[in-house]
Amino acid sequence: MSALINEKVWLDKTIYTDAERNYYESLSKMDSVAALAGVPNTEINNKLNSLEKENSDLKKAVDDLRKLVISLQVRVESLESVGSSSNIQVETTKKATAQEDSDDGVDLFGSDDEEESAEAAKIREERLAAYNAKKSKKPVLIAKSNIILDVKPWDDETDMKAMEEAVRSISNDGLLWGAAKLVPLAFGIQKLQISCVVEDEKISVDWLTEEIEKFEDLVQSVDIAAFNKV
Repeated sequence: MSALINEKVWLDKTIYTDAERNYYESLSKMDSVAALAGVPNTEINNKLNSLEKENSDLKKAVDDLRKLVISLQVRVESLESVGSSSNIQVETTKKATAQEDSDDGVDLFGSDDEEESAEAAKIREERLAAYNAKKSKKPVLIAKSNIILDVKPWDDETDMKAMEEAVRSISNDGLLWGAAKLVPLAFGIQKLQISCVVEDEKISVDWLTEEIEKFEDLVQSVDIAAFNKV
């Protein structure tokens, strides 16, 4: 007993018990890892098998496509060779036919082709002449303008009736006078507002106003009140 006085085993039994338990737990974990390492993983193996099968199927599909392309290429080449030979035969036939036609077209004793050509040319000229004649009879569109003029007198004593008669006395090809009226200005003075239609190629506005202003005793000025294309 005296030999066990200095030993603490029984005093620290709890510590030794925990250490022993931890030791066996660690051994148990190591055994579990070893067991897992020795057993194959079924899910991984299934995925690997699936990938191998897909790879095999893909290789087979690629091989089938390669064979199909090769067969199509051979067929196209055969068709091209047949088409080229057919074109050569057609060209040869055309040349032979053209040669025969040229040989047959030689007329040593003359033919009626010249007479037929002359007759066709005559008919064509007659039709052309008839068309030109018909076209020339169509009415030509004439550009016209409708003009309203303001003719102002010198004062209120000007004879407006005489002024209108003087204006209407201006005549020329392409000039047609229209309605007229007196419009008050100021201080009892009136102006003559008169309309006319002119052909643009024959009558100009400048010429018409100059002709009216020549009546100096009656006309002070002429203004363009309105100008419209007809």
